Amino acid sequence: MSVKKLFDLQGKTALITGGSRGLGLQIAHALGEQGASLILSARKENELVSAVNELAISGIKASYSVADAANEQDIRTLAQEAIERLGHVDILINNAGATWGAPAEDYPLQAWDKVMNLNIRGLFLLSQAIGKASMIPRRYGRIVNIASIAGLAGNAPGTMKTIAYNTSKGAVVNFTRALAAEWGIYGITVNALAPGFFPSKMTTGLIKELGVEQLAAHAPLQRIGDEEDLKGAALLFASDAGKHITGQILAVDGGVSVV
Repeated sequence: MSVKKLFDLQGKTALITGGSRGLGLQIAHALGEQGASLILSARKENELVSAVNELAISGIKASYSVADAANEQDIRTLAQEAIERLGHVDILINNAGATWGAPAEDYPLQAWDKVMNLNIRGLFLLSQAIGKASMIPRRYGRIVNIASIAGLAGNAPGTMKTIAYNTSKGAVVNFTRALAAEWGIYGITVNALAPGFFPSKMTTGLIKELGVEQLAAHAPLQRIGDEEDLKGAALLFASDAGKHITGQILAVDGGVSVV
């Protein structure tokens, strides 16, 4: 098979949570450009409409489903809607996530539960629902979880205080490995991307506080991520080019995680 064909997603279907903006929308562009049929999900309908319109300008057809990825009933409804509309789900991008900053000694339990429920509990529930109803019966699937380099280590002194976020993303890392080991017999690959700093709503405050130059100075490549940097890695894991890769965590961080 040609390399071009390996990366081709014509005839494939994809569900992307947190797909209305940021990294989720960037991944939607990548998969859509390669021919995948898309459903985007997020909590805010106006942002989803904007995302679908943006994709349409690029010639990418996508639909959306409003859902809270931390709500169990919303998750089950989303899985059912996605399968009904698409026929099946080949690719699941678990991107929805949240963070909360506070010193560990004063971290509110409400904040801990909010972050953990969305970042790992919701990810598990949706993967379970899509896997059981669509991927396992068809013996095919590509699950791509969005972890973070925050799940690989702690935070440098004087920077972020995000104990729940780091913990949840560490859980995503090992969830990825455990599910890959269990579902490999069904022809399902499960991998994770661990982005470094990318401009997004989640990182706006930190970028404003520390500045792009200071954040970039910690990376060997001396830059933070941009609107293109996650596309290739996501496409590798979502396509047949990555059919022999599973249980892997790929840091896309300009080298921050190696120094």
